[in-house]
Amino acid sequence: MLALSVGMVNAQTFSIDTEASSVNWSGSKVVGGGHNGTVALASGKLVLKNGQLDKGSFAADMTTVAVTDLTGGMADKLSGHLFSDDFFGVTEHPSSSFTITSIVMDGPNEYTVTGDLTIKGQTNAVTFPAKLTWENELPVATATVKVDRTLFGIRYGSDSFFDNLGDKAISNEFELEIKLVGKR
Repeated sequence: MLALSVGMVNAQTFSIDTEASSVNWSGSKVVGGGHNGTVALASGKLVLKNGQLDKGSFAADMTTVAVTDLTGGMADKLSGHLFSDDFFGVTEHPSSSFTITSIVMDGPNEYTVTGDLTIKGQTNAVTFPAKLTWENELPVATATVKVDRTLFGIRYGSDSFFDNLGDKAISNEFELEIKLVGKR
């Protein structure tokens, strides 16, 4: 009974502070150029056991995908395209999610995280390095995640699926810079 009580005391669940947290994305062409932007988090949680990352999940509000490297009509045009079925199909898939399935501790506050990423209604496992730090006695998890968009049915401009794209080909991988800030 004592071991159960100690285990319960040492496990802490923190909700994700969606205002303080961030997800920044970047995508590029195969031959130079690219774009970047943001997407807002809708919810999430981090579970720590004995001060170490144990579990976690988050959901992104895909209706908030924004382009930050362009302005005016050019930004609106690219945002509209990202919302379309060519990319994220936001009307049918207004959210994306990630749930940790395993964590390996690589060193103090450093982890290899594997989890299920769901984009556009399709789920695939992704693995990436992550760090856990503390700010104002709250956990902050950060990671850079490379995602192969073609695994989620996002094939527009991919030279893996279309011929003769030349300098119009878009890299299959895009990158997410994730910062999850816990709150009590």
